Amino acid sequence: MLSFACSSAFVLALNFAQPNPSYPPAVTSALARSGANAAQIERALTEAPAKELPSMEWLVSHMPPSDLTTLDATFLLTHVHDAFTAWTSAPWHAYIDEAIYCEAILPYASTSEKRELWMSSLREKCLPMIAGATAPEQAAVLLNQKIFTAFKVQYSTKRARADQSPSESMSSGLASCTGLSILLIDACRSVGIPARFVGVPMWTDGSGNHSWVEIYDGSSWHYTGAAEPTGDALDQGWFSARAAGQNRTKPGYAIYATTWRDTGVVFPMVFDSTRATTNAIDVTDRYLGKAPAIPAGYTLVSLDVREGNTVTSPRVERVVRCIDANGTELARGSSKSERFDTNDHLELPLPIGQPITIMLDPPVNGSETTLTLSANSLISYTLFVPARVQADEDDKNNKDAIAEQKTRARPINARVSEFLEKGSVRGISKEFFATEALTKVQCEKLEPKLVSDYLRELTKENKAEFDSKILEAGGAKMPFWYAVYGDKPKSGRSLYISMHGGGGAPAQVNDGQWENQKKLYTPKEGVYCAPRAPTDTWNLWHQGHIDPLFAKLIVDMMLFESVDPNRVYIMGYSAGGDGVYQLAPRMADYLAAAAMMAGHPNETKPDGLRNLPFTLHMGGEDKSFDRNQIGRNWKVLLDELSAKDVGGYPHEVVIHEGKGHWMDREDAVAVPWMARYTRNLRPTKVIWLQDDVTSPRFYWLMNPAPKGGQRVEVVREGQVITIVESTDIETLVIRLDDSMLDLSKPVVVKALLKAAVEGDPSQNAVVLFEGIAPRTLSTMARTLIERSDATGIFTAEITVKLPTAAPAPQP
Repeated sequence: MLSFACSSAFVLALNFAQPNPSYPPAVTSALARSGANAAQIERALTEAPAKELPSMEWLVSHMPPSDLTTLDATFLLTHVHDAFTAWTSAPWHAYIDEAIYCEAILPYASTSEKRELWMSSLREKCLPMIAGATAPEQAAVLLNQKIFTAFKVQYSTKRARADQSPSESMSSGLASCTGLSILLIDACRSVGIPARFVGVPMWTDGSGNHSWVEIYDGSSWHYTGAAEPTGDALDQGWFSARAAGQNRTKPGYAIYATTWRDTGVVFPMVFDSTRATTNAIDVTDRYLGKAPAIPAGYTLVSLDVREGNTVTSPRVERVVRCIDANGTELARGSSKSERFDTNDHLELPLPIGQPITIMLDPPVNGSETTLTLSANSLISYTLFVPARVQADEDDKNNKDAIAEQKTRARPINARVSEFLEKGSVRGISKEFFATEALTKVQCEKLEPKLVSDYLRELTKENKAEFDSKILEAGGAKMPFWYAVYGDKPKSGRSLYISMHGGGGAPAQVNDGQWENQKKLYTPKEGVYCAPRAPTDTWNLWHQGHIDPLFAKLIVDMMLFESVDPNRVYIMGYSAGGDGVYQLAPRMADYLAAAAMMAGHPNETKPDGLRNLPFTLHMGGEDKSFDRNQIGRNWKVLLDELSAKDVGGYPHEVVIHEGKGHWMDREDAVAVPWMARYTRNLRPTKVIWLQDDVTSPRFYWLMNPAPKGGQRVEVVREGQVITIVESTDIETLVIRLDDSMLDLSKPVVVKALLKAAVEGDPSQNAVVLFEGIAPRTLSTMARTLIERSDATGIFTAEITVKLPTAAPAPQP
């Protein structure tokens, strides 16, 4: 009798015949979250054969949110059938219980790779490769030895993306350690071998990240490097010593295995932080002490052989011998070429305190090295082979690897220039060099090139629409008028966006209000722009289409009227003032200051004004909708916020006593008041409250899944970033550059837990990240494209999963 763990409905499923069964709570919850895709999920559950229904219920209950709303019934039914067949027909089926099956055979993806039906095709190819294998670990070793040659896939940094699906890797023949691991995992799962994805965000020496595979043998998990078979055994690999030295107390240095269970831990997508996140478990402790045994009096030496005479020359595969003074061989092994991971080296244990000659076999004159080891630590040495010797022996794969290495050795700015001659900045993030770690100087040299090329593209694309004086976004059209005043400053012109009143009235009434707004204010310098609201409803200026329209207006004014993005101001009268109340907190990071005249805030709150100078002008007798009293209340509110938060909530509130809704232009003093300020896009403290209209980016923070009511407060002090408070936010992306802190040094991101210790909140903080945040071209390009604002480019980013409760005490 079998014991099943995937679904509590298994026994009921045996008698399944009802078209609308009463599903377990987890399935019901998933259906509710599937949105418009609910019919597809329901169909998959309804049409699943009785014996496969528990698998389908587990899959539906654990699917990533993005898949739950997109994958169709045919995909799910096909995959579940194939996975169930792979499990039940495997020779070792009796050793793999249903819980492990659900965890490591049933899932159709490991991380964020493209979703595809790979199991049947891989099963057909892989079954002959494991013929005669009687244990899952034996079959896994055979697959690791055979599939990469059979599928013609090799390691390369020139792959299209890190997290490739099996078909993408097999089509191109190139894959990163992540893509190789995904391919081996799926091959294993296709023949009923439980396998899962494992990786480390950063080695403790700062040399980068790595991914590999874990195999379940019926009683425990074992590891292996994909495309890096080590004989007939698992739990061996070039990374064993490194893994043994990782540190689970620092999340950036821990080792994680992916899972579809909700563990509260997120697998760090260091290969691309924009990809959907995956749940994980911390498996660091299983690797501690796994380093190869080194005899007393010996130390581990890491060896490379390079074709050429510099450390940037390409690595090649050659037999290396180590002999003592008497010519006795102490050790030998084969070096690694460029088709191996860049962190994968030949490592040999050698004795300390005696002369050792390291040479090639067969010998190559001038390549040998004689040394005497004196430190019991990891030591690296490189032997050099004249290019002409190795060139005669290279096959096509090695030639390709050498060509790639030579390309990678070229300066990054040369590679970027070469790409932009034929391609667009919008596509540069997909290039293999876009994720390479850059220096501060490299970023400074690359930024002007990215900006000039991208803005040149944008100028061509936007000119016709700008010339028409009608902008369109989200199906809404916004006419605009503007006039230019004063001489242009060296940094660029100021921009004043002035919103008219009216609303809830016929179009001709609002047209009249627009004409009036054009003449209402005159700045000493700058572009004075009066847009016409896209609608005639009461909420003219705070509907969801206004934010992207204003963002487009700001960009176009930068392109065609030389506006300084750090000197953009919004203002509005009456219904336009309503818009300022609403837009200023949610678009604060676009603005230098905001002025509200004679408006009503409705439901909005001032939280997001922490770094935005805000002035409010209200007639003391403006009693309609209680505007005057609300204006006085906001003065008290802003005074209190400013008093509690030093440097925050700069404001000026003026109640024009004796004035009604029309203030006889006394409110015009708001224009020179705003002109005193420039935008600070990188404040040390950010308070972000999502309104009913949400945004994925605010100052130097990014929220991949924004929704109304979310709130976060983040403080940056030196190299430490503290998330003081967060509400209903799972994942936060922190954007950084060298003007904010020193990116060449480790960065710490921590969160204060809700149950903070009174008097010393730091005692109840959890570290979410600690390590180097690499500068990358990908981050630079992505943050430029997001806002089309050269001053809004960031060079590095850190993605963290926010804690929802205090972690369990550690022993």
